[in-house]
Amino acid sequence: MDYGAFITSLLTSFAIFCLLVLVYTVLSRWPMNYNIYYCSRILSGSGPPLLPPRSRFVWNPFAWIKEAFVATDVQLAETAGLDATIYINFFSTALEIFGYSALFCIPVLIPIAVTSHQNERELQINPNNTYEPIDNLAIGNVEPGSSKLWAFLIGVYWVSFVTYYVLVKNYKHMIDLRTSEQAHEKACVQQFSCLVRDIPKPPRGMTRVQQVDTFFKKLHPDSYEKCMVVTNHKKLSEMWSKLESAKKSLVHVESQFDLSKSPTFPEGNRPTHKTGLFGLWGQKVDSIDFYNEQIKELAPQVATEQCRTLEEEQKAAAFVFFNNRRAAAEASQVVHAPYAMQWQVFPAPEPRELVWENLAKPLYERMVRETIIYIVVFFTVVFYMIPIAFISSLTTLNNLVKLVPFIKAIVDYPPLNTVLQAYLPQLALIVFLALLPGLLMLLSRHEGIPSQSLMVRATSGKYFYFVVFNVFIGVTLFGTIFSSLDGFKELLNSRKLSVSNVVTLFGNKLPPNATYFITFVALQFFVGYGLELSRLVPLTIYHLKRKYLCKTEKEVEEAWAPGPLTYETLVPNDMLIVTITLCYSVISPIILIFGLLYFGIGWLVLRNQALKVYVPSFESGGRMWPHIHSRILASLFVAQITMIGYFGIKKFPYTVLVIFLPFITIGFTLICKMNYYPSFQVTSLAIASEVVTQSPSLSAIINAYTPACLQSEADKSEDNDRFEDARSNVSSRTDSGINFSPGGSGQESA
Repeated sequence: MDYGAFITSLLTSFAIFCLLVLVYTVLSRWPMNYNIYYCSRILSGSGPPLLPPRSRFVWNPFAWIKEAFVATDVQLAETAGLDATIYINFFSTALEIFGYSALFCIPVLIPIAVTSHQNERELQINPNNTYEPIDNLAIGNVEPGSSKLWAFLIGVYWVSFVTYYVLVKNYKHMIDLRTSEQAHEKACVQQFSCLVRDIPKPPRGMTRVQQVDTFFKKLHPDSYEKCMVVTNHKKLSEMWSKLESAKKSLVHVESQFDLSKSPTFPEGNRPTHKTGLFGLWGQKVDSIDFYNEQIKELAPQVATEQCRTLEEEQKAAAFVFFNNRRAAAEASQVVHAPYAMQWQVFPAPEPRELVWENLAKPLYERMVRETIIYIVVFFTVVFYMIPIAFISSLTTLNNLVKLVPFIKAIVDYPPLNTVLQAYLPQLALIVFLALLPGLLMLLSRHEGIPSQSLMVRATSGKYFYFVVFNVFIGVTLFGTIFSSLDGFKELLNSRKLSVSNVVTLFGNKLPPNATYFITFVALQFFVGYGLELSRLVPLTIYHLKRKYLCKTEKEVEEAWAPGPLTYETLVPNDMLIVTITLCYSVISPIILIFGLLYFGIGWLVLRNQALKVYVPSFESGGRMWPHIHSRILASLFVAQITMIGYFGIKKFPYTVLVIFLPFITIGFTLICKMNYYPSFQVTSLAIASEVVTQSPSLSAIINAYTPACLQSEADKSEDNDRFEDARSNVSSRTDSGINFSPGGSGQESA
């Protein structure tokens, strides 16, 4: 990318960001848009800010920044949950790493690079070589073998040890956040529960429920209360979904019928529809009568299927419940059977995040599935290099014209040429990557993972390795190839092709690739966070649905429901920026400024969105942090390996000193895993022993772990309050015992 296109991209992205912030400031002040910009507050009952009518026309574009900045982690956890709090603290961690790194790299390394003249010498030797002014700020402008490279070697050590220090400090902070949230005075249902998988076949004459009950009463005689066997309710769930859909449709058409009535036409128009696909063809029927008949037909079928499912579809997994949460914590941390692959006991996931179809999959099947899935992921990563390579080729329009000559007339138009060079490669790459998460989430589900949070982390891990190998390495590798076609042709024609010559060519082209990544990062934080803050797409969709589709209050609520933060895509994309910034922090230190801008703006925007917009669909207790921590260290490892190769290209005689760093990183990773990771894997007994004032009843816990399709209307109406409280409790809390309701002993299956 030439210098003009680079500056154009930055200025245009900044202008778009300022415009989107202005749009947010204006639109968020109108009451008709409160449902989009203050979703979380409305649902929590705190409501949007009350503004006098005149103040809606006088705005402060920085008011939201102050509100996001002053919010504490405690307030953030109470509003958005611990998962969101820890995710946003990841941004704080990245800001610290890049900020401390910039204290050395920018004032020391950039002046050294600027006062060197390697780029000029290369141009004198080969006039075909080109470089932009920004390339003089990078290590590529330093002469090979120069003593100035010592400063860059020190820079690698500085960045590495800054990362170690910040990660240790923040890991302790994350553990404190998790401990504080778990020590809350009100306990949640999962703290009294454990998930049991790989239950062996029951003895002759004994049911599955009796088998589980007998086993745990023997091992936990004073604390064990109940079991609830997992069932295969796939068929029931499909029938129940049809019944609920019919009920929802009936409410919709009845509201539509009521709206059609008027003083001049009190009879109204009864809605009708066709019974064929999407209502496009088939028999035309009265909608109200049709859905009433459908409900009458499906309701008894669902009731019958519920009974059959409970009796005939019990599987080799169960939830077991204890009368105090210390007993549940102990049970989840010990081996229960002589054969460790049987009676495996795990901390119970939160009820809302259960992946029911995976709970009863046997261990051997899970192992086979995992192996197959990772083979598929490996080939996906490898073969995605081909389209990524094509996208990378678009970064040089001159080479594209050589391959596709008929576009020359379009490319030669100066304004269009500048825009294409500035935006096309980055936009094409972003759109292309957006197609991948759905596939990876589907693959993770088929591994046999029991909870949504674990599935999100598995998808995030796959996506991270994909973006590192295909975006970072792919763009660097193939961007060099397509920007150096003449160089490769010269090597081939002159029979000078060798490993050392190819490595040298790639090394010379590595610093200029920093310009591409700087533009990519700038596009992500200026345009990406601008769109996130302004929420133009959800706003447009909401108003269209409200005007043309919504007939009931429930449908209006569903139209503006914000949903949760999508960690499976957010975390890998953020980790890509971490990888890029760490890898180029010493090669081209100017990128640290853009890394700081990305995570600084993101920190403010996402804090604002977490406080006002997003509502978590589940709470895992911050278990995303160990995943993030290990990926930051993986990014640092890639950066260290990159610098070893680059110092070798620069013929620096002391390159061997950098070789120690990857081993230090591996050792640091293992120490952190041993010392800190168990605190996120299970609940410590010290926390589980804390006495609290509020705890759920046993019936509330059972209802929370009963699938919706197995909940009868009588059960819902009888224990509605406790049931709703148990299902909606999203924070990790502690308890000293269960407040039992009358008749709370015995066993159930679900």
